[in-house]
Amino acid sequence: MRKNFGAQTWICPMPVLILGTYDEKGVPDAMNAAWGGTWDYNKIFVSLSEHKTSKNLREKKAFTIAFADSKHVVEADYVGIVSANQVPDKVKKAGLKVEKSTFVDAPIFVDFPLSLECEVESFEDGNLIGKIINVSADSSVLGSDGKVDVEKLDLITYDPIHFNYIKLGDIAGKAFSDGKRLK
Repeated sequence: MRKNFGAQTWICPMPVLILGTYDEKGVPDAMNAAWGGTWDYNKIFVSLSEHKTSKNLREKKAFTIAFADSKHVVEADYVGIVSANQVPDKVKKAGLKVEKSTFVDAPIFVDFPLSLECEVESFEDGNLIGKIINVSADSSVLGSDGKVDVEKLDLITYDPIHFNYIKLGDIAGKAFSDGKRLK
């Protein structure tokens, strides 16, 4: 038996994305946004309402996306519930370490081990599409093959049903492989 809930935006898992921008004075800003994902092969999509980050995106035409991990749940949540319009130094208050991207005019939050460095391709009606210029990862999350080991990222996901952050778990199968057993 199934229970109906009506129209809900319960996409699971939902990434916990930390958008990084600089304001007009070069002050780093971070914003937690769960409504995003892959747009195309080298593009990302994020849905935003009007924020300080929105103004920064229009001005700088660049941003970073960091993926929140379980070690930094408090910091990730903080930058989502506090506005840079009210707390201009919220990145500093959150204790996040920042370095400037060498590829785009946006901050990298080094506490989060994986970042996408992006240029704004379009930003209309709250729909941000960014072109990924570079992906940078801390060496601590690289596997023996030299690539990012997703298990080492210790990623969290947002539960839009109960408003929780959930730590992602174990490998359940092999993509583009396991289904071949049914051929």
